[in-house]
Amino acid sequence: MSTVGKAGLEDVVVSTTDICYIDGREGRLIYRGYDVDDLAAHSTFEEVVYLLWHGVLPSKKEYETFYKALSASTNRKLPPKLITILHALPKKTTPMEVLRTGVSALSAWDPDAADNSREASVRKAMRLTAQMPTLVAAWERIRRGKAPLAPNPKLSLSANFLYMMSGKKPTDLAVKTFDVALILHADHEFNASTFAARVTAATLSDMHSAITSAIGALKGPLHGGANEQVMLMVDKIKDPAKAEAWIRKAIADKMRLMGFGHRVYRVEDPRAKHLRRLATELGRQVGDESKVQILNTVARVVTEEKHIYPNVDLFSGAGYAAMGIATDQFTPIFAMSRVAGWAAHVLEQHGNNRLIRPRGEYTGPTRATYVPISQR
Repeated sequence: MSTVGKAGLEDVVVSTTDICYIDGREGRLIYRGYDVDDLAAHSTFEEVVYLLWHGVLPSKKEYETFYKALSASTNRKLPPKLITILHALPKKTTPMEVLRTGVSALSAWDPDAADNSREASVRKAMRLTAQMPTLVAAWERIRRGKAPLAPNPKLSLSANFLYMMSGKKPTDLAVKTFDVALILHADHEFNASTFAARVTAATLSDMHSAITSAIGALKGPLHGGANEQVMLMVDKIKDPAKAEAWIRKAIADKMRLMGFGHRVYRVEDPRAKHLRRLATELGRQVGDESKVQILNTVARVVTEEKHIYPNVDLFSGAGYAAMGIATDQFTPIFAMSRVAGWAAHVLEQHGNNRLIRPRGEYTGPTRATYVPISQR
């Protein structure tokens, strides 16, 4: 079947990979052979990062060594001059703009910046995965007039991030919910941001450049920004009792609905059920279940009327909101997780590289006659 002219490269296979597999008909997501349902139930984000980068689950000793490196203050902390740059940015700068700028700037201080060997690239990936939560949390505090908090090497990546954001010890449920959310967002095959990272890596550019490209792609509302749009919808609805009437009118008005449907899945996104459950539990813990109630009604009506199912974006924001996280931080959190997958794809691309250079199907004129400017 010809793929020429397929809008958005839909269903076009661009390369082989053994990192991630999406079974769209069965509704399964597989990391390196492991079903994400099992990983969400039994694993940790740190272990999933190891799996994505090294292709196997770690032994106990390997896990302890990897966890210690990912948690080390030397890997988590930001260069003081980068903190100075953050203070110089206008407070209106969005968190995704800060993340994009910060990740790019971090390469200037990375000791392996000029080394693209696998070993050096893994070290750069390690530092980026450890630094991005510190960067996101630092900007949240700076824009609110507070001093950034130093990372705590005794806490997991999830617990440390929540601590750096609020200055308070997070609840066990919040940490578990956040960790599962990171696992579920860690990779998703050749999505827009991952493909952007691989295109950049294919030029033999470096890890920081590839991740910066990915962040730029994730920033768009049709990709990473979708969960922000979902919560803006919830804020408009406000009252669970008004949700059904609101969403039916939105459907009748042909409003674009975020949090539903997917290019690959033909059934409900397997990640959605985990986030729905955890967001429900968190809402119950903090005494506000209204957001999940609104989303449950929206999901029921949209599925009934349009026969499309919730994706990962529908319920993730409700969980983050229950933790007190600002809506415009949802996409940076997505990036904090997806950097694990992006890095895995950069490593895979560099391991068997060929420049990614597709062709376009030209539809313009081919024999235009040049007219001198004096005669136009």
